Amino acid sequence: MPLPISVLRRPAALAAALAAVFAPATAPAAADGSGQVVMRFETAKTFVMYNADEGAKASNDNFVVPVFVEPSKGGEPARNVRVVVDASGLQGVARLGDKDMCKAEGPIYTCEYGDLQNGDGESYQPLAILGVDGAEPGDSGTVTYTATADNAAPITGTTRMTVGGPTLSAPGQEKGVSGLAPGKPANVTARLANNTRFPTKQGVALQVDVSEGLKLTARHSNCFYAGPTPTSAWCTFPTKAAAGAAYRTSAPLVYTVTAPKRLSGEVTYTWSSPPSRPADHTVRGTGAPLTLVRTAGRPFDDSHGRVGITTTVQADYRPVTASVRGRVGDTVKVRLGVRDLGPGRIEGDEDLGRFEVVPPEGTTVTSIPYSFEGDDSKWACSRPEKAGGAFVCEIGHAPFHDVRHDDGTTAIAFRIRIDRQVPGAKGTIRTYNPFDRTPGNDVASIPLEASPAPLYRSVLRPAVLVPAALVIAAAVVVYRRRRRSKPA
Repeated sequence: MPLPISVLRRPAALAAALAAVFAPATAPAAADGSGQVVMRFETAKTFVMYNADEGAKASNDNFVVPVFVEPSKGGEPARNVRVVVDASGLQGVARLGDKDMCKAEGPIYTCEYGDLQNGDGESYQPLAILGVDGAEPGDSGTVTYTATADNAAPITGTTRMTVGGPTLSAPGQEKGVSGLAPGKPANVTARLANNTRFPTKQGVALQVDVSEGLKLTARHSNCFYAGPTPTSAWCTFPTKAAAGAAYRTSAPLVYTVTAPKRLSGEVTYTWSSPPSRPADHTVRGTGAPLTLVRTAGRPFDDSHGRVGITTTVQADYRPVTASVRGRVGDTVKVRLGVRDLGPGRIEGDEDLGRFEVVPPEGTTVTSIPYSFEGDDSKWACSRPEKAGGAFVCEIGHAPFHDVRHDDGTTAIAFRIRIDRQVPGAKGTIRTYNPFDRTPGNDVASIPLEASPAPLYRSVLRPAVLVPAALVIAAAVVVYRRRRRSKPA
């Protein structure tokens, strides 16, 4: 049986369920210090199973049933916790698919939660919910559940499971914004299309989110924002979006880059019906409300609208280079890479860029070794297909995970063999990243400083050894013939 999903105190995981109004089941309060074991559910009061236009194609296994033990001083764990879920109330509005997490007997699911520690909890996803054709928005059924334990009173709970809809579409990736200075506001106008046969009888909701380093301006009275420096807004509209119709907001939503070293960001938005406000959106705007304006029909087919942003901040890369210094025949280590001079610093979710290395004439790169998660490998960079080409080192890839440093330096050791002396030979190293707007320092040389091979190495070279061996062999043959020709 699969392991349960761990829940720590009050999890954010339930917010991922399509409905988001929580209602703990009624249970006796634990007297502080009594050691009494008291359980509680923390389940959604309502849950949207699927959108009506999805019909029998819909599938949803995000409904969770968390059980918590109320914290009490000196309290025991709740022992042998078991939850029985009765989904018979979904007949006609949903089908039940196969789910291995809990034992099923028809629409009754029995989930073994085991022992739950004082103050902790566990969560199971007992149901795999499948849609049915012919369902209408607002159709619903009820799921009930009961939790028992050896040393705690049983508790019960219910959730109203509804059919949502219709599915509202957004444009997907929209035209990006480039050159946005930190502190300067910018706008996004959200657009939607209702490509289904159902109108939105209960209005629509818009949720807008911005990435780290950006914030929204809380200005519309029909919008609720997540905190005083909001990165998310939730707006409701009474408009009954007609089947086959398209709309846009009457005014744009305003956002600002707040992090002075932020290189890029993103604004995303989604539409839903019926409206159901997330619990953490508590700050209401004070300005004029947004409305929806009908527009010409649009063939939107994405679930999100997305606007990519690049700022005026740059991450100036400079090569980290060194000389290939040694004697002919030596294989030497040369540390090559990039240094991020800022002022912005490229983060892991952005394109970290690369550097390219062309070794000096008269040398050969024999390996660029690295270790990742305990495994040693020979080549950290892509090798050129033709002689004289560049080794391409993508510094966002695994080989460079352990050589990226807080000072902005990313460098790795190239093993380079010096094959011969070439006076004045120089290789090159060139850096790239999409946020570097100072190209003048992107290229540096890799000088070759080769000394002659030591005498013993010259003597041992094949070009010397082979002729010498032939001479010696010939001399031995002549000597033997002369000895044989002498009279006894």
